[in-house]
Amino acid sequence: MTAMTPGSNIPLSAARVTVDVAAPVRLDVSGLLLTADGKVRSDDDFIFYNQPSGPGVTYRSGGGSAPDAIVVDTAAVPPGIEKIVVTASPDAAGQTFQSIEPTATIRNADDGSVLATFTPPQLGSETALVIVEVYQRGGQWKARAVGQGYANGLAGIATDFGVTVEEPAAAAPPQPVTPPPAPVQPPAPPVSAPAAPPAAPATPPPPAPGAGKINLDKGRVSLQKNQTVSLIKGGRPLLSQVRMGLGWEPAYRGKDIDLDASVIAYGPQRNHIDSCYFGKLQIVGGAIRHSGDNLTGEGGGDDETIMVDLGRLPQEVTGLVFTVNSFSGQKFTEVAKAYCRLMDGTTGEELVRFDLTSAEPQTGVMMAKLVRQFSGEWDMTAMGDFVKSRTVRGMVKPAAQAL
Repeated sequence: MTAMTPGSNIPLSAARVTVDVAAPVRLDVSGLLLTADGKVRSDDDFIFYNQPSGPGVTYRSGGGSAPDAIVVDTAAVPPGIEKIVVTASPDAAGQTFQSIEPTATIRNADDGSVLATFTPPQLGSETALVIVEVYQRGGQWKARAVGQGYANGLAGIATDFGVTVEEPAAAAPPQPVTPPPAPVQPPAPPVSAPAAPPAAPATPPPPAPGAGKINLDKGRVSLQKNQTVSLIKGGRPLLSQVRMGLGWEPAYRGKDIDLDASVIAYGPQRNHIDSCYFGKLQIVGGAIRHSGDNLTGEGGGDDETIMVDLGRLPQEVTGLVFTVNSFSGQKFTEVAKAYCRLMDGTTGEELVRFDLTSAEPQTGVMMAKLVRQFSGEWDMTAMGDFVKSRTVRGMVKPAAQAL
């Protein structure tokens, strides 16, 4: 049995697998069949208690005494379907995953043997999760641990993947637990009484670590530590060039600060692929390029920039961690106005900014990370985590652990 971590994957040794999701509370578990563009072909590809079967994918109720599950028969999955994502949401209306640790168990559906388990870390205000995906790569079926949270419930997941979600009328009865024969209307996400979901607040508070994401639709985003922004505009991933700018100033006049900005590239197993820094200005075929070293931090604007062509990054690159090191050995308590910002590489428009408001007496800091999601989009998370390291080489291990 394998205990999986976010982003890890395993080859499936069985053609038929069951994914059940257990938690201290009752969960609704669903599955979606997705094509290469990350969308369902129609609402018929949304498999849940109200529509329990589809081509190669079946919903199985636990009856309240066992966890709900999605069964995938890989031999029966139709051509054109590249992955099946398994989702979970608390049955109680408005309940979040705060203090709830759901565990997905992947089993051989024929003999019940456990192939792997996955418990997503650091959950907060999410009301729904994409927890596991079963996907095909090079003719081999695999399972990947995901753990992506949504703050707008299962309806948010369904809409993200192209399912038509109709708002139920306020007086509509609760959704039945027993699936009706041959439903005419497209399925709505599982809900419990009252049928109408609670309205989201107009201005939500800043999310806690691990909380739901925001996107770029409303313009420039100022991140707080541990806050995540999805690089999505108008419902489409931002697959163009982006530029990460990093800047700092000496805290005391007349004192030069030699800081070095770098980016470390990782694979799906948190394996180190390469590092881009002043000594290696291009990596992964030129998809990541460094502007060169700034020895003092003098001048306005960004001190060092790193250009990332998201569209040209090879599939093996699933995570990027942006770091700053004090090569001269001075501590970050001697640095003022350290920040990182993400810009549109074509227009120069600032998209995301993270200002480091507090410092620690260390020589290295992980400023931000970009993580490729199962759907192909990228998320940026503000980090601000300090470590003892004067070079990027010493950042490789702690940055991998932070992914």
